[in-house]
Amino acid sequence: MADSSFDIVSKIDRQEVDNALNQTVKEIGHRFDFKGTGASISWSGQNNIEVKANSEERANAALDVFKEKVIKRGLSLKILDAGEPKLSGKEYRLLVSLKEGIDQEHAKKISKLIRDEGPKGVKAQIQGEELRVSSKKKDDLQDVISLLKGKDLDIALQFVNYR
Repeated sequence: MADSSFDIVSKIDRQEVDNALNQTVKEIGHRFDFKGTGASISWSGQNNIEVKANSEERANAALDVFKEKVIKRGLSLKILDAGEPKLSGKEYRLLVSLKEGIDQEHAKKISKLIRDEGPKGVKAQIQGEELRVSSKKKDDLQDVISLLKGKDLDIALQFVNYR
């Protein structure tokens, strides 16, 4: 009998992030507490979002609105890596980078976790920015998914290609 397997990935649905960003722009434009603060949020390159405002508190408030929209769109906050607001001229700028892919350090940590705490006979292979988990029993794969969902890892994980 062939092994069953699935892949562990960390991907971002860019369309959903873009939708959350657009909703945030609308809300910032309409809300009374953002009037006259120069608050704005926009894409800054491929994987970065820039928040601008005339005070540190307003920049953080705009970021909170964005986080709220991200959650409502069904995305994990673990994809966001927000810096601290920095004064640039007369305004504060806050850079938020999007985290995508599983780096080697996290891949090794997840692989070790599966080896140590997962069912026997389950193998995890690192393949670039994803992990392939295989086993003879499909129930063991379900146990691995439950194990990883229960752990508080600092990256967002998705489970795909379940065969």
